[in-house]
Amino acid sequence: MSEADRVRAHVHVSGNVQGVGYRANTEETATRRGVDGWVRNLDDGRVEAVFEGDPRSVESMIGWCHTGSPRASVDGVEVAYEEPQGVDGFEVRWSG
Repeated sequence: MSEADRVRAHVHVSGNVQGVGYRANTEETATRRGVDGWVRNLDDGRVEAVFEGDPRSVESMIGWCHTGSPRASVDGVEVAYEEPQGVDGFEVRWSG
């Protein structure tokens, strides 16, 4: 896929989303769907993620974020679209 075919979504998820396996489930789901990027906990209790890939797969990840891991309780999902940066692979990052 060329860079022109990729999109990038910067996502912030609020609710009970830390300490419930949200990041690990995000990594597993993104990898399974062929989406690149990263996910991390924020000090304010939210989870931050970046998804890059084909538009359909990225949108499916955004939809997944509204439910997330089985033990999560999501209150809100904020999405900002950015220029793709060519991220390759998916990783869980340290809290920020």
